[in-house]
Order: sequence, then structure tokens, then C-alpha cells
Amino acid sequence: MKQSSNKKTRMVVYTLFILFLGIFLAYGIIYKFPALFKETITKIEKDVTVTDEGIADAVEKVYDSVVIVTNYKGDTARSFGSGFVYKVEKDKFYIITNHHVIENGDNFKVTYSDGEVVTAKLLGSDKYADIALLEVEEKEGIKPVETGKTETLRVGDTTFTVGAPLDNVYSWTVTRGIISGKERLVEVPVDNDDFIMNVLQTDAAVNNGNSGGPLCNSNGDVIGVISAKISSTGVEGMGFAIPIESAIEKAEEIINGEHSEFPYLGISRIDVESKMSDYRYYNFFKEYNITEGVFVAGVEEGSAADKGGIKVDDVIIEINNTKISNAAYLRYELYKHKIGDTINVKVNRRGKEVTLKVKLSSSLPQD
Repeated sequence: MKQSSNKKTRMVVYTLFILFLGIFLAYGIIYKFPALFKETITKIEKDVTVTDEGIADAVEKVYDSVVIVTNYKGDTARSFGSGFVYKVEKDKFYIITNHHVIENGDNFKVTYSDGEVVTAKLLGSDKYADIALLEVEEKEGIKPVETGKTETLRVGDTTFTVGAPLDNVYSWTVTRGIISGKERLVEVPVDNDDFIMNVLQTDAAVNNGNSGGPLCNSNGDVIGVISAKISSTGVEGMGFAIPIESAIEKAEEIINGEHSEFPYLGISRIDVESKMSDYRYYNFFKEYNITEGVFVAGVEEGSAADKGGIKVDDVIIEINNTKISNAAYLRYELYKHKIGDTINVKVNRRGKEVTLKVKLSSSLPQD
């Protein structure tokens, strides 16, 4: 019995020794390497898993649907850009690209990823939307792209482009980035004037030859049409794309033979900001505390502006409660509406704000 009791005592002592030794060692490890435990705690608290397995499957999904568009004047190649097959109907492919890619050309060719070159027919284009539509014969093995929805996009979502940056030597280059911003209003030159476009912003590398190519999400769905036209020289990491919904809406109008006729105010206008230091306007603007807007230099008799009560020397400052800072924003807000719509136009009339109801009419888009 005594021997058995001693054995139990030794067992208890041994167990306690192991327990205290374990505690001592654990304390020593925590004291010596605290970062190990802090890192673990940080990861648990954030509860975020980041993976980077690449987007090769998504690229493969859209890659062969992307084409290179070459713009010819006679037999001379003037310029080139990108495009993509967005629809097939009655053995015809419909290819979306930019208006500025086909601008001033009289014949066009499309090159596929396998090197085949075919002649394309221009169905129509819209310079303000910067969208053009080409038609070619259907090609076996090529499928139209799948499209996504921009309304579900979040800033930070992965994006990529496929196209021909800088030179067609680099055709079908893939660049990757994220959505940097949504609903960006960017001023672009149109016919020696400025116009506002509502676009997506991405930091995926975009160069001139990418124009007309697709901006895709991580699933390989097209969410936008790249428009390098609105990228500025010297700016890096800022690419822009026309939302796919806007592009398809314009493409369908072209297919259906619909012609976009823009509302017309009938005024001669001057950007206030551009004339702030001009002696002919300086005192007038200063006297009535005018710093921005659109100065009405002339009103066409019988026009929408004339009938609506807009007068010479008025400064247009709002349309339907939306601020008008210059002529580009005036045109952008005006072209949201249809001929026959009535809009509220707020003007600064020699220091007094006056709101007028103007029914939009039809004519050449000069405003």
C-alpha cells in the first residue's frame, strides 16, 4: 500500500512539473515573439480573405470576341482602334467601337485574333456618345461577349481591358486594374467644342489603340467601352469607359435606323469663366457678381430660347435645378431631354435670378 501511495505522489509531482514547465515555456514564447500572436489576432479581427489567382479564365472568355478596327481613307490606313462583337443576328456580327475610331474614314477593316482580316460596313455612329457600330459576316468559332451591369459595380472591383494599345504590334494586350470611380463627368472635345460624358473610371492601363475595346469585370462580362479620347496627356492610372448600357442603347438605335435629334435652344453663348479677364465683359460680370455660367450673347428669333423669354445678357446658371458652370454642362443637361420637353432655366438677369419655362424645339445642335 505504501509503495502504491508513493507512486501516486510521484505521478502528481511529475504532472505538476510538466504543467508548470509548459506554462513557463508558453510565457517565454509570448514574451520573446509577441508579433506572432498579434498577427494572428489581427487576421481574425479583420476577417478578410484576399486571393490573387489571376483572371485568365475571364480573359479567355472575351479574348477572341475582341477585334482590331482599322480606319482607311481610300487605300491609306489613317488610324486604328479596338472593338468587340456584341451581337449576332441573321449571320451578321455587330461590332461596337468608338466614333472617333472610325471618324473621317470611308472604309474599314476588322482583324480577328487569329489574324483573319475582313471588310466591315459602318452602320452608323454618334459623336456625342462616342459610339459607332460596324457590321461583318458571322465568323465560326466567335461568340458575342456577355455583358454585365454597371449599377452593381463597386469602387474597388477588379477590371481588365483587351485591345491594341499604341500600335497593332501589341494587339490583344490585356491590362488589369480596378474600378476607380463611377459616374464621372468628364469634358471631351467634340467639333472644336466641349461636351460632358458620364463614364466609369479605371486604373487599368489605357492607351490610344484601346479605344473602342471592352472594359470587363472579373467574370469576363463587358461593363464598358474604353474611350481613350478622354484620357489626358501626362496623366497615368486614369482610364475611362462608356457604361455598357449607354453603348448598347446607342447601338440598338443605329440598328433600328433611329436618328438622334438633339434639342435646340437657339442662342449664341459664351463661357463666363473664359471671359472673366476680357475687358468687354469684366465690368459686367463684376457688377452683378457673376463668376460662372453661360452668357447669352444672342438669341435667335422664334427659337425655343426666344419663346421661353431668354434675353441677351442673361447668364444661364441652372437647368432643372442642376448647376450650369459652362457651355459643356449646358449641352450635357440639354441633351438629356427630348424635343418637345419643357425645362426650367434659371438665369442671372443683371443680378436678379429669374426662372423661365422653355419648351425645347428642333434644329441643328449648336448649343
